[in-house]
Parts: sequence; structure tokens; C-alpha cells
Amino acid sequence: MFPTHRPRRLRTHPQLRRMVRETVLTTNDLIYPLFAVPGEGIANEVKSMPGVYQLSVDKIVEEAKEVYDLGIPAIILFGIPADKDTDATGAWHNCGIVQKAATAVKAAVPDLIVIADTCLCEYTSHGHCGYLQVGDLTGRVLNDPTLELLKKTAVSQAKAGADIIAPSGMMDGFVAAIRTGLDEAGFQDTPILSYAAKYASAYYGPFRDAADSTPQFGDRRTYQMDPGNSREAIKEIELDIAEGADMLMVKPALAYMDIIWRVKEASNLPVAAYNVSGEYSMVKAAALNGWIDEQRVVMETLTGFKRAGADLILTYHAKDTARWLS
Repeated sequence: MFPTHRPRRLRTHPQLRRMVRETVLTTNDLIYPLFAVPGEGIANEVKSMPGVYQLSVDKIVEEAKEVYDLGIPAIILFGIPADKDTDATGAWHNCGIVQKAATAVKAAVPDLIVIADTCLCEYTSHGHCGYLQVGDLTGRVLNDPTLELLKKTAVSQAKAGADIIAPSGMMDGFVAAIRTGLDEAGFQDTPILSYAAKYASAYYGPFRDAADSTPQFGDRRTYQMDPGNSREAIKEIELDIAEGADMLMVKPALAYMDIIWRVKEASNLPVAAYNVSGEYSMVKAAALNGWIDEQRVVMETLTGFKRAGADLILTYHAKDTARWLS
């Protein structure tokens, strides 16, 4: 005897499949990363990330307008300064590159949400995410002095027009320090999107080309999470929630869908997943070689992030995805 219920009955027609689809990806889910550099009229393609560019502020504004017209609600800004030093001055200076880009974008496209990545690795001469002990070549960042730099950076970014502050350095107590700094500066309504579970991942390689942020020595394993750990992610998000985080991020996304799921189950805050540079570049490389159908693979992957529990997806595929969804 055949069972009276046959799941295939609901798969027989495209419209019927649409009607019963459990997970739906929309442009509202997307955040587009942009890399800002000094100068004018600059659009340098990142060799390891086809279709991704380092852009001067005028070009950032052009991209922001296009993003908004495609229905994507937000961008996240990363900065590559002209000069770097041990104090990460370019991160917190009022004339820093992210500050300039945020101000210009908000003037041109006021309804587009601007998220500022709040980290120091792009701005330090050694490529690590904060102050180092003098003479220490292991990459061990001094936690508490770095918190002061992150606080200054967040306040400067908010003053420049950033709508959301997104700290990514994985310092202990960074959410509390930034929340205190923002509140004291009058930005009580500026939310914090914390990179709460950020792993020490090999998937970041192309990003470090784009952001010129490869460490000059050592690595970031003393402050980013071990890829083998999942319970630790819950500990991290609980601390960030207690310190005042408004949204939580899991980075990377593709190899960490179980973490996205666990974070979603453990919290009632919005959860973001970062579809990082290595994930993007693998898809692009395979597509350029004709090995995969890029559109289908991207849409399946992003839908998978949503199915795992992501409310928001940071992805370099955002513009293409918005066009495919239209």
C-alpha cells in the first residue's frame, strides 16, 4: 500500500512550490560590504575577489545609490587608510576614511543604513586588532588599552553619521566599552551589531587583500575563536547581550551554520551571518571556470543561511542577489 500522503504532490508546479516554501530570501535580508580608500575616482578591483573593489569616497557614494535603488537596506563600510601606525589613528580620527565615507553616503542617500565596521587591524602598522606589548611578536593584543581605542573609534563613527556600530575585534568587554562611549557622547539610540562569534578562519584570506590587513607577524588566534568550539560561541553571545549588544553576528557563515542555529536558539536578538570573502571567491572562481551555476549556488547558499536562523546576511553577492530576486 502506498501512503495516503505523498510529499511530491506539493512539488508538482513552480507556483505551488513557491506557496509552500518555508524559507524565503528577500532583499531586506542583505547587507553589502564596501571598502573605502583615500583619493578620488579610484576603483581598484581586488584580484582575489572578482567584482569587488577598493573605492574612493565619490565611488562609494555611487555604489551606495545603486545599492539603495536595488532595494538593499544597508551597507557596511571598511576603511583602508593612507597611513598606519601603532595607535590605529586612522580608525578613530574624525577625518578617517570610514568617517568621510559615512558622512558622504548619508548626505547622498539618507535612507540607506550605514554600518561602520569598528576594528583596528586595517589601521595598525602591524595588522593586529589593537595595542601590542612592546617587543611581543606573537600577536597577543593588550585587551583593556585596546578597549579605549575602540570606544574612541565608535564615537567618531557615530558622529560622522554611522547608523550602526559593528565591533569586530573580539576583545573581552568591547560591547560594554563601546556602549558606554556611545551613551556618554549622546548616541544612546545607536545600536551595536556585535561580531559576537568570530572564528580564526582561513576563509578570510581574500578580505585581507581587500582591506590590506594581513598581520605582519603572529596570527589572531589569541583573540578570535577556535573553529572547533561551539559552546564557546554561546558564552560569547551571552556576554555581549549582557553588555548591551542589539544584534549578533556569526562569522564566517558557510562552515558555521550550526553556530548560526545555536545562536538563534539561544537569543531573541536579530542574528547576522557574514558570507565572507573566501566563500565568495570560491564561488566566483568555480563560476568563472564554468564548473557551477553561480546564480543557483549563491541563492541556495544564502537561503541556507536563512534556514539556519540568520535574519541578516552580509554578502559580496548582495547586488547580484537583489537583481535575481527582482
